[in-house]
Amino acid sequence: MLKKVPQTIKIAQIIGLISLVLASLALSGGLLKASQTGKINVISREDGSGTRGAFVEIFGLLESQNGKKVDTTSLKAEITNSTAVMLTSIANDKNAIGYVSLGSLKSIVKGVKIDGVAPSVENIKSKKYGISRPFNVVMKAKFMSESISKATLVRDFLDFSRANVAVITKAGYIPLELGKDAKKAGSNNLSGKIIIAGSSSITPLMEKLKESYTAQNPSVNIEILQSDSTTGINSVVQGIADIGMVSRELKDKELSSGVKAEVLAIDGLAVIVNPQNTISDLKKEQVKDIFSGKILKWEELAK
Repeated sequence: MLKKVPQTIKIAQIIGLISLVLASLALSGGLLKASQTGKINVISREDGSGTRGAFVEIFGLLESQNGKKVDTTSLKAEITNSTAVMLTSIANDKNAIGYVSLGSLKSIVKGVKIDGVAPSVENIKSKKYGISRPFNVVMKAKFMSESISKATLVRDFLDFSRANVAVITKAGYIPLELGKDAKKAGSNNLSGKIIIAGSSSITPLMEKLKESYTAQNPSVNIEILQSDSTTGINSVVQGIADIGMVSRELKDKELSSGVKAEVLAIDGLAVIVNPQNTISDLKKEQVKDIFSGKILKWEELAK
């Protein structure tokens, strides 16, 4: 005769099975998009920011309208004027999303994968992660012929900085492959003053390069003025700064203003969210739709 199984055992087994399935889904990422809900708080950089310029171009937010390139970032986006403010804003808002330089990525926020690929130096080098941009330095095109002593000093500092693989790598950026001549720079015991202005994304790296250079050249005084890329270019044009920091490609109009650019290093861009946000992976098109205002709520990503 068959023994009747107690009802309580059947219920316990069913509950256990459901719990096991839910745990498996969570580990595989199957519940991540559905579990994050609420209004998406978009945070962007200011208009003059090189990081914003690179971001809108890479993610397709720069569109042609009536023959002009227009930034289609949502007008409802909150605007921050520096990398530090962006990081703090995201860290304090569980529904916020923003972007920063890869080298500035900190544990107080979470970097999101794009199309399944994590933002990292290794993935940029292998070209798996294509969200990257150059860190440029600009100077007057005619500057080098105006003052031999200042020209020599600026050239020496830039050659030393571009070839300083150890500092650039430790800071989380990708150094350039340069010739042997450039690596000999920084050992000429020069003196004088250099004023550098521009991008808040490049400033932390430039501070480290300044420290390294002045350790070998104690008679050189380097002043760094943090602002944004556009201000950095204008400062060089107006003669306020000797070197401008620009974290994006220069526009034709800017190049025609009498400046020239050189690449200092390569940097990645990271889309960031609050660590409590369960979203860990976004498609490139989803990022565009979020920042343009097409997607307004986190639960819409699960559709």
